[in-house]
Amino acid sequence: MNNKMNRKKLELLNLLKTHWLWIWFWRVTLVVSLSYAWYCFYVPSNSIVWADNFTSAQYKASQSDKPIILFFTGKWCVPCKVMKRNVWADDQVTKIVNSSFIPLTIDVDDPDHAAILTRYNIGGTPITIVTDPNGNALQWRVGGIGKSEFLELLRASNPSAINYL
Repeated sequence: MNNKMNRKKLELLNLLKTHWLWIWFWRVTLVVSLSYAWYCFYVPSNSIVWADNFTSAQYKASQSDKPIILFFTGKWCVPCKVMKRNVWADDQVTKIVNSSFIPLTIDVDDPDHAAILTRYNIGGTPITIVTDPNGNALQWRVGGIGKSEFLELLRASNPSAINYL
């Protein structure tokens, strides 16, 4: 009797595995999962002119009297990638950043950046800090922010950027 019930369960399970609804369910699940993964990890290129390192950013900022934007990120940081796609790749943001700021992206996993991580007490990502040419923090935001909040951050940090907003 028990053996007969097990056999019926196996037959039912095999039927479910080969039933067309079951197959379509897994296909749709796969497509949705891959689409979401692509959406989260795809980052379009942008035409922002990034500084090479903090020292060169400070030098450029002191020569041009522009604030520095420090964007702390990591290769594994999904909110950072969303920000890069939705904020940094925007044409208006690119124009403002290139004309009124010295941008620098800092990988929190790079051991060469340990000093700057300690200086600004960075413990997570994404963090956006706007500093004066000496490195004193003027404005900062913790976490992923949208385009409008980012533009407000730029406006508060550099009133001359208002001309471009």
